[in-house]
Amino acid sequence: VQLVESGGGSVQAGGSLRLACVFSGHTYNPSCLAWFRQVPGKEREGVGTIDSDGKTTYADHVKGRFTISKDSANTVFLQMHSLKPEDTAMYYCAAGWRGGTWDRPSSFAEWGQGTQVTVS
Repeated sequence: VQLVESGGGSVQAGGSLRLACVFSGHTYNPSCLAWFRQVPGKEREGVGTIDSDGKTTYADHVKGRFTISKDSANTVFLQMHSLKPEDTAMYYCAAGWRGGTWDRPSSFAEWGQGTQVTVS
């Protein structure tokens, strides 16, 4: 499976961005797709996830500001509002859930290359 993120960029605090992740090929467990982010020198952390029914779960630090959605085809979105400087990170989408808690990188087998978000 191939995951390709897009939509990152630089934005001022309080602004918005929408990230997209297009996935293609086979993922053996499409029931859960997730967004993670990582700052250099820190562990990758979960942002949120969406299941096959469209149910979403979010990390506490983004609740009320970020929204995950997906279209009927093969794209997952991360809509981010009220961005803060601490949201600056490389954002990754993940697929191929192999069990475990959604916010652990080890729970996912497939990753995109990431898209950089910088908030100043």
